[in-house]
Amino acid sequence: MNQDCLFCKIIRGEVPSTKVYEDELVYGFKDINPAAPIHILVVPKKHVDSLAQITDQDETYIWAIHKAMNKIAEQQGFKENGYRVIVNCGKDSGQEVMHLHYHVLAGSKFGDKIV
Repeated sequence: MNQDCLFCKIIRGEVPSTKVYEDELVYGFKDINPAAPIHILVVPKKHVDSLAQITDQDETYIWAIHKAMNKIAEQQGFKENGYRVIVNCGKDSGQEVMHLHYHVLAGSKFGDKIV
């Protein structure tokens, strides 16, 4: 955990969030600035700056995130209709918090629209 990282603080309960999922490796919570009717952030509990910094040792976390996204989609009722997953990687991509996180967007038909 990074002491100054916003997402690490959320995982530790130091900053409030609307949790939708948690297990031993992953934390999922509602985005405070949603880009879709349903916008959930899914993060590893281990601090990794971005997808570009993952190593072989992070394999378990990456797999856990993908399993968690499917569980969240099922629990929240949007698995059948589908959802979009976005991972921004670095500042030029729009990554604002330097802690690996997946945006899970649902609740509307996206088509070719990119958010």
